[in-house]
Amino acid sequence: MLAALAITIPMGLDLYMPVPEDNPLTLEKIELGRRLFFDRRLSRDGSVSCSTCHDPDLAFSDGRALAVGIGQREGRRNSPALVNRGYGRLFFWDGRSPTLEDQVLKPIEDPNEMDLPLAEASARAGLDTTTMARALATYIRSILSGDSPYDRFINGDRPALSSQQQLGLQIFRSKANCTACHVGPNFTDEQLHNTGVAWRNRKLADEGAGQGRFKTPTLREISRTAPYMHDGSMATLEDVVEFYDAGGRANPGLDPEVRALHLSPVEKQALVAFLRALSGRSLKAR
Repeated sequence: MLAALAITIPMGLDLYMPVPEDNPLTLEKIELGRRLFFDRRLSRDGSVSCSTCHDPDLAFSDGRALAVGIGQREGRRNSPALVNRGYGRLFFWDGRSPTLEDQVLKPIEDPNEMDLPLAEASARAGLDTTTMARALATYIRSILSGDSPYDRFINGDRPALSSQQQLGLQIFRSKANCTACHVGPNFTDEQLHNTGVAWRNRKLADEGAGQGRFKTPTLREISRTAPYMHDGSMATLEDVVEFYDAGGRANPGLDPEVRALHLSPVEKQALVAFLRALSGRSLKAR
């Protein structure tokens, strides 16, 4: 369906958003989902909400290497940004949820996140779990990022990107081969890949979806969502570029698209400058 029936799609994104027939976008449902998203009662001791790990000021990420939930319990993975997840086909870093409706309630039950049985969460919210899931999923579908300098450049505003950023775009598309995985309007193929991030001391520190594979994240708002990777192990975009320039980290399951790039210092700087041009003006506020 056309998501624009209930929300405005910013420049650069696909006007078609896949929305389940049994959960159409409505403004009322977006507002209910927003209230649930910020509701600390949905954690066991009332100390955290969804927004604790997905802060609007950080493109709905949290600025930490690993997620921290109730009682300062540390999770296993980095909190992913929620921008443009309405276009997603896989959810969680390991892709274990096929829909937003399936994904959104799992952090409530997770002992390292909100640690609250769904029956109790339902009672506190005064809503059945289906209504909660549909509302939260709808709110997340309304969190959109577009209208970035890159989008304005592509739509004919040539000065929107500096000469350095334009060079970075060329490198992104060619020598660096970033588009092998970061493709389309949302800069992700929504697939699972082993880039070697999880390979430590000759073994996988985290199997992910199996064989060290993790979902390709969007690059939208990437300048606001440090640290990077599923484990938050890279503090800066420069670190990420250096990692891929070296060919990732060799291991038996390494994706064949990941190989040494041999970028010059000027090319690396240009690539980082381009990535910073993917932050937009349309990110939903509180």
